[in-house]
Amino acid sequence: MRILYVGEIVGKSGVFVVKRLLSKFRKENSIDFVIGNADSATGGAGIGRQHAVYLRKLGLEVITLGECTYYKKDIVEHLGQASYILRPANYPHSNPGRGWKVFSTPKGPVAVISLLGQAGFPRVHLANPFHAMSDIARKAHEETRTVILDFHAATTAEKETMAYHADGALTAVIGSHGKTQTADARVSRAGTASITDAGRTGSMMSVGGLDPATRIREYLTGVPAWAKDGTAGLELQGCVIDIDEGGKAIAMRSIRVALDEEMKATDQPPDGPGEDQGASQGQGAAGPPLQASTK
Repeated sequence: MRILYVGEIVGKSGVFVVKRLLSKFRKENSIDFVIGNADSATGGAGIGRQHAVYLRKLGLEVITLGECTYYKKDIVEHLGQASYILRPANYPHSNPGRGWKVFSTPKGPVAVISLLGQAGFPRVHLANPFHAMSDIARKAHEETRTVILDFHAATTAEKETMAYHADGALTAVIGSHGKTQTADARVSRAGTASITDAGRTGSMMSVGGLDPATRIREYLTGVPAWAKDGTAGLELQGCVIDIDEGGKAIAMRSIRVALDEEMKATDQPPDGPGEDQGASQGQGAAGPPLQASTK
């Protein structure tokens, strides 16, 4: 089995890159299953329902999230309906959505887990992801030996520690959130692939996919500002994992695919709500539980 993981999709530019490159890359590389992180797809923080549905149509079979899971109000209810979206499993079990799921593929079942790290997220304080990984892995192994973890964490130390903690227990541990691809894709002797950060999909001539000028102004003045999406140097980043019939990784490589095309106004994907609103404004930060997680 060959799985493609699409690095964190940032803004309309990232969605546009997926639209232009994913289908071709999948065909040329014989990809069996596609996972993508979209925690920054709508306005650089969170994902709106329209973008989630659109990315699904473009070929993402699983969309994983992170600390921005509930930033857009319209996604909260949708999480209870959309089994292809995974929010971190270490959120409270009563929260809308689910944190892991076993998916069917032409090459057999694949379990995908989403977890959030504990360091560096002042707005979100979740349960210990290391305990959660062990508990979920045991349950997932009742259905499949192929288990992929998207570990959305702020520090390289926590992500690397998780990779060693999961060694031999999971097929792959893929780090996200940093939005800068690391050069350490590897496979352990126990058959666990890992990379500290799979990078981002969107603008490379940017600050984490967002407009550099706004970020510079923030650092010079200390006044928070909501940056626009970057549009220069578009790329699809991520990693490809080859897996044997026993659920062990046999190869992993990071990818960077440049898009030699500029995004025009007519090419822009559909808007998600709250595109111009930042997390600091509390966009979608609260709301009653709508559906309990089943896993």
